Formats: sequence, C-alpha cells, structure tokens
Amino acid sequence: MSRPEKHSLTLKGHRTSVSLEAEFWAAFRAMAAARGQGVNECAAAIDASRGDTGLATAIRLEILRDLQSRLA
Repeated sequence: MSRPEKHSLTLKGHRTSVSLEAEFWAAFRAMAAARGQGVNECAAAIDASRGDTGLATAIRLEILRDLQSRLA
C-alpha cells in the first residue's frame, strides 16, 4: 500500500480535500466510471449518505461494497 495522497473534490459547490492511498484513488475512479459518474458526482452521492462517518472512510467502504457486489 502506498501513503495517502490528498486530492481536491467539489461537493455542493465547495472544494474539499480527501486523502486516499493511490490504490483507492484508482479503484474510486474505476467505480465512478463504471457507474457513469465523474469522481465529484460519485463522491457527492457517498457524502449524502455517509452519516457521521468521515468522507475518506465512506469512500473506502463504498469501494469495498462495490467490489464485494461484483464478487457475489
């Protein structure tokens, strides 16, 4: 695993930064593309349903759920 990399996203018209490892960024981009979304759009959907979980954690968990659903 690599060290977390910080990238900026736009959510609800505001810039925010999220730190994820390079492998998670690649998986996040692939997941968003498979859903026909851009990264910001996908992040906004995750953000809207994450409750009190941090955004980076919510993204990692959504990537995990997405991968698990493909294996089922």
